[in-house]
Order: sequence, then structure tokens, then C-alpha cells
Amino acid sequence: MPADINSRYGLNPAHSEVIEAGETIAPCNALDMGCSNGRNALYLSQLGFNVTALDNNPDAINMLRQIVSEEGINNIEARVYDINDAELSDDYGLIACTVTLMFLHPSRVDAVIEDMQSHTLPGGYNLIVCAMDTNEHPCPVPFPFMFKAGQLRDAYEGWELVKYNENVGTMHNGAQLQFATMLARKLSK
Repeated sequence: MPADINSRYGLNPAHSEVIEAGETIAPCNALDMGCSNGRNALYLSQLGFNVTALDNNPDAINMLRQIVSEEGINNIEARVYDINDAELSDDYGLIACTVTLMFLHPSRVDAVIEDMQSHTLPGGYNLIVCAMDTNEHPCPVPFPFMFKAGQLRDAYEGWELVKYNENVGTMHNGAQLQFATMLARKLSK
């Protein structure tokens, strides 16, 4: 088990889906989209992943850079990047996008997902966790974007769905809402 850098710096633990993915995916070049202060990037780096951590908040990126510097971590590159741009430049074996899509501009989400897919290496993985708004479980939080039932699954037609569910869960602030949770593997051509 990796040392708990996150608690040392007052960060939340890595997302449970990132921890689960890290148990099955071999270390590779990984992208943490919407990394905030780096809780998932730090966790993956300790497992041996080479992590590119992106966020549009310069303060969060600067905090992550400071942690990387203080800890002597050499496998995280933290960069300010607006995910809405959907202009990734490198390819990855894992792209993790947990609790991020719901903060994007709704008109950009399809382009962002297509960009993630095109920058995933054959055999690589996309991990997405995003709030949903359905008739059965209307979202109590006014996020800019929320998936409808089946929408995320449909976007990954032709990929192997290693894990997929649309379960009700609890955010770190205690809010109960429905999430689309997916780990998908890009099939080798």
C-alpha cells in the first residue's frame, strides 16, 4: 500500500474507483483529467504510473507541483489545461476522469469524450465517474452537465466495458446522487 501522501498534505484519499482500477491496470502513462490538488495523481504515481495531471485551476496545479517538489516525485507532470478545449496532445494507457465532466460546459462533453477516446492507446482504459440526472433520481446539485440513463454506456459502444453501473452514491460532502461509473478498455484494432 502506498504511503499516505494525501493525508500528509490535507488532501482527500484517492477516489475509490481509481484505487480499484490501480489494482488491475499495469502501470503505464496515465492522465488525470481534472486533477484538482492531485489526490488521484499522487496515488497513481506511487503505484508506478507516469502521470500527467491536468486542471484549469492554477492554484490547484501549483499546490500539486509544490507537493511533487517537496516529495521528490519524478513521475507526475502537472499542467494547467482547460478540459473543455478537448485538445489532448499525447496518448495514454489510462485516462481517469472522476467527478470532472459534470463541471464542463455541456456542449463540450461529447468532444471531450471523443478526445479521450482518440488519445487512449489500443488496450488502454478510460475511467469515468460523473453525476447523473434521471427521472428516478433527479440530481439535487445544479451541475452544468449530468449524464442521462445509458448515455455514457452508449458513448463507449465498441469498447469493452470492464465495469459499468449507474448507482446512487454519496459525494464527499454527503450529497446523495446517481453516478455513471465506467471503466472501459479500448479494443486493439
